[in-house]
Amino acid sequence: MSLWTAQEIIAATGGTASGDFDVNGVAFDSREIEPGHLFVAMPGTAHDGHDFIEKAFANGAVAALVSRDVDVPHIKVEDVPAALEALAKAARARLSEEAVVVGVTGSVGKTSTKEALRAAFERTTGGKAHASVKSYNNHTGVPLSLARMPRETKAAVLEMGMNHAGEIAALTRLVRPHIALVTAIAPAHIENLGSIEAIADAKAEIFEGLEPGGVAIVPEESEQRDRLVAAAKQKTDRVLTFGGKEGDASILYAAAAPQGGSQVTARLPGRTITFTIAMPGDHWLSNALAVLTTVGEARGDVARAGLALAEMAGLKGRGQRLDVDIEGGQVLIIDESYNANPASMAATLKMLGDVEAKRHVAVLGAMKELGEEGPKLHAGLAGPVADAKIALAILVGEEMAPLADALSLTPTEVIHVNDADAAGYALLTAIRPGDAILVKASNSLRLGKVVDQVAGGGA
Repeated sequence: MSLWTAQEIIAATGGTASGDFDVNGVAFDSREIEPGHLFVAMPGTAHDGHDFIEKAFANGAVAALVSRDVDVPHIKVEDVPAALEALAKAARARLSEEAVVVGVTGSVGKTSTKEALRAAFERTTGGKAHASVKSYNNHTGVPLSLARMPRETKAAVLEMGMNHAGEIAALTRLVRPHIALVTAIAPAHIENLGSIEAIADAKAEIFEGLEPGGVAIVPEESEQRDRLVAAAKQKTDRVLTFGGKEGDASILYAAAAPQGGSQVTARLPGRTITFTIAMPGDHWLSNALAVLTTVGEARGDVARAGLALAEMAGLKGRGQRLDVDIEGGQVLIIDESYNANPASMAATLKMLGDVEAKRHVAVLGAMKELGEEGPKLHAGLAGPVADAKIALAILVGEEMAPLADALSLTPTEVIHVNDADAAGYALLTAIRPGDAILVKASNSLRLGKVVDQVAGGGA
């Protein structure tokens, strides 16, 4: 069954087609085009998608969504972004009444939780689950994720992010979730929003799109818990919390699993369950509670969802673990290079400290969009670094200077560099067999290059 026919795209967008065709996928990055895809020629400030149509067809596109005359199979519209949004609305509208749509946002853990939910729903729906890919969670990524959603989808998980107030409100009205989940609130984007309360309010916009009778799920232990609950109750009577002793979902027992991760017994709304989490770190206890609560509210098989958590592996840039051979032995690399804020930095440093290793090494990049609080929040990582007994900290970016100063009188050796290339050189020079190495930063620093350098033996 095709994803879209030309006639369906015309009906959704109001465009005109050059001919008849079916497409089995949608992409606006020509590098992601596969045979049978529709290429969405999005305008941009630096590049215009129309300039990449030839490349998209070379990669297998069968049609393009365009706003100018082209010599390939196409649907022409007045406004390509508006047409993509219209296609997204049509994809959401054609889902069956039995399908469940989950919206996920938060300052920390939203992509990892989204992936865990995808894995859980894959098991509980017989493979008919759909989710945002990568971190396609903004004003273009969410419509694209919806437009890619197969018509037979039984469970969809859509991630929503923001840099400014009002952005999630627009996204959630497209997604129209039955369940809206907020993973955590932290001072990410505080430079743009001004306060942690404003961040909570911006994340709480997700509740504005809830379908009638929908469910809101929020973190119990967040300092913004009451603010989130109050916002949710304006849209629904069904508000659940996870975490802590008082949450509707809470951990009764947790212990380290033999192969890493945790063995857990948890109380969920209406049931108690024992399961294993493959991913290490205390933050995954919270993620797991959120996932299983969501699956339960979706009337899915919670036991099957628990099995999915037992089989999850880390994502590239978001917890992937790599055992790398070097001269004289091996090192462990924990790749957290995609995102960073104070809360996630502290959580992953603690996780690193729990890893058995001859030496703990942390490659930490600057945390962005922290505004006036930036120096204080960077310096504040000295405590988590000390608690994790980090032997060597390679700090990347000028924003890390306050942390370098804070660590100067501690046992931690500090190397402070300007960019990813210098960080890679410093790490390759200092690396030793038996090291456990955490690489974590905001994605703009491109510290994934450091992971690739070490994993590739310095290539």
